[in-house]
Amino acid sequence: MEKTVKEMALEIAKLMEDGKGTDVCVLDVSELNSWTDYFVIATVSSGPHWQGLYKEIKDYIKDTDLEIHKIHNKTSQGNDWNLIDLGPIVVHLMSQEARDFYELEKLWHAGKKIM
Repeated sequence: MEKTVKEMALEIAKLMEDGKGTDVCVLDVSELNSWTDYFVIATVSSGPHWQGLYKEIKDYIKDTDLEIHKIHNKTSQGNDWNLIDLGPIVVHLMSQEARDFYELEKLWHAGKKIM
């Protein structure tokens, strides 16, 4: 039986927690836009930390229909906010400073927090 996108988003969130990502949450934004269904947001402590979590995501998606469409560093420093676009799931790995500044959960407050 194939997994739903929601199940995969929750599994990616669990991977982020297992990899010591903090304050992990999953937002259902499917009714708010046409380009993705879920945000997985996690706080990371450093560049090597985000790279380790990115490797976990790459390993996870090998057995799914997901693929990496784009990786984008959203801030000039490069390690503050890394966005991994998996199509129906967008993973945001952010430093605590970027997370506090951008407040994605507040910005997307109309989305349903499912984790």
